[in-house]
Amino acid sequence: MVIKEYDRLKAVEYAKKWALKRNPMYFDFNDLGGDCTNYASQCLYAGSGVMNFTPTFGWYYINAEERTASWTGVEYFYNFLVGNVKGNGPFGREIDLDEVKIGDFVQLGRATGDFYHTPIVTGFRRGHILVCAHTYDALDRPLSTYSYDKIRCIHIEGVRQTDKE
Repeated sequence: MVIKEYDRLKAVEYAKKWALKRNPMYFDFNDLGGDCTNYASQCLYAGSGVMNFTPTFGWYYINAEERTASWTGVEYFYNFLVGNVKGNGPFGREIDLDEVKIGDFVQLGRATGDFYHTPIVTGFRRGHILVCAHTYDALDRPLSTYSYDKIRCIHIEGVRQTDKE
């Protein structure tokens, strides 16, 4: 297995292209609880190019019925990325807000501790972090304009890939 670099620019390019519309290759989950993490996963895949087809605990999308919870679920997305210590696909770690880079992800949460939204960091302007997101579609929206009680940031460290992929 090799570790390759996560292509942050490709992830951000994808994010900006599809922020205000839907890629027809993927199901739109807006009417089924929201599309934010599905969109975040699409961006992550654009920058990583590798899925993890491990049943239940992997990270993949074939179609709306054949996918893992981590592709579309906020908590599962986080758990996969920070817990993927040996498997195929992208992996990351939780960092402080002042450490985020383009292509990283932020997750917004309630005071109760549950997280409900997954935007991707797409830029910086005058000291503000800019994000793109689905559900409440956003293109380079300042993170500071969101209302939330908690925030956590996921830095993508790299992508593991078997030699045959």
